Amino acid sequence: MQNFINEERIEPRKRSTSDRVRDFKEIYEVMGREDAREQADRCVQCGDPFCHSKCPLHNYIPFWLKATSGMKKELAFNLSNETNPFPEITGRICPQDRLCEGDCTLNDGYGAITIGAIETFISEDGFKRGLKPSFPGITTKKKVAVIGAGPAGLACATYLLRAGIAVSLYDKQNRAGGLLTYGIPGFKLDKEVVARRVKWLEEAGLSLHVNTHVGSKELSFDEVAHSHDAIFLGIGAESPRKANIANENAEGVFLAINFLRSIQKKLFNEAYDKKFEVKGKNVVVIGGGDTAMDCLRTSIREGAKSVTCLYRRDKYNMPGSKKEFKNAIEEGAEFVYNVTPKEILVNSDGAVVGIDMHKTILGAKDASCRQCVEIVKGGDFRVDADVIIFALGFSPSVPTFLAENGIEVNKSGCIVVNHEYQTTKSGVYAGGDCKRGSDLVVTAAKEGKEAAMHIIKKLLG
Repeated sequence: MQNFINEERIEPRKRSTSDRVRDFKEIYEVMGREDAREQADRCVQCGDPFCHSKCPLHNYIPFWLKATSGMKKELAFNLSNETNPFPEITGRICPQDRLCEGDCTLNDGYGAITIGAIETFISEDGFKRGLKPSFPGITTKKKVAVIGAGPAGLACATYLLRAGIAVSLYDKQNRAGGLLTYGIPGFKLDKEVVARRVKWLEEAGLSLHVNTHVGSKELSFDEVAHSHDAIFLGIGAESPRKANIANENAEGVFLAINFLRSIQKKLFNEAYDKKFEVKGKNVVVIGGGDTAMDCLRTSIREGAKSVTCLYRRDKYNMPGSKKEFKNAIEEGAEFVYNVTPKEILVNSDGAVVGIDMHKTILGAKDASCRQCVEIVKGGDFRVDADVIIFALGFSPSVPTFLAENGIEVNKSGCIVVNHEYQTTKSGVYAGGDCKRGSDLVVTAAKEGKEAAMHIIKKLLG
């Protein structure tokens, strides 16, 4: 260990830009065995590991780095899977530059350990050798319903199954995974990776119900509640935020989640709305986070004529992952900074032809220490466009069964819970984006895991 003086940080290899923009396959290669060993060997084994502290799941990062350095691969695999319900997924999609790698001691002059790539290697190498997560089987008479098969729901189900509790998982989509399946594009996360985890949960005793909308006439919340000992709500945050400007409902104006979900359904050969096809069109994306990057890069692969991102701050204040921003630039996306939408322009048929933008500057810092956006008077200009995609974040959806069952939400629509993740209805728990608002996959996984621990304690003592 501590070989950082002799070995530089290396990034996982990427497919060439010319190849990767032609399809939706993952752009990063899984790190090779020797590269993973050498990169893990750079770790200084801090007495107070900031990488562990910054990780929402508090993964045993220094320990599985040491095991990888010593090629104790089964130990590394077990350590990685102990704290994380799906390390091969977080290794691919976590914004490591803002989390574990961002707090790595070696950032000061040497370059952080390539933690995300090593995390992916540990799992994928283990899977090749026949390793997979261990479950005891259903050993109790307790049953828990999990509503929502996204990151929080899958995490909760994982830890409940590890305790031998039977789990029924319900989701309204055709496949489990939530945004892992229908929101994050395949060039970042191959859908077979998600399906593989779900399959293992089913082998462990999970009862999966897709195309099932809890709260509908076909299946009421009461029916689910009466047949289970507890319920976990992991219904996410799927209500897109709008800009509240003129003509934002015009033909050719899309919301990011609807666009990404529709294109993924197309790739699955499922029914989808063809209005979301952008081939040969000039596409403008409003927003600067990872979802905006996903929309830009998806539009490029779909054959858009041009793809431009309009963002209200400068590039140094973009909220998304640095690697996703870099990948979008490499693949041909154009960026215009310090601009904010004023009005969508339409033709006589009500279809989009462009968007009027305000120029902006960054002013004084607000309470969060982030500079406020100020509009520059007289700086308006037009951007021609056939399609405008708003990627401005998401708010929690509030299904009617919440109020009908005394489950309170706050003014932002987030489900109210106590310190044990229990809602205002006894026996009903919630976590992830529906509880805290739109956030990271790893944060949702953390809350699903913690909620599971409280449910286990309540049911099994």
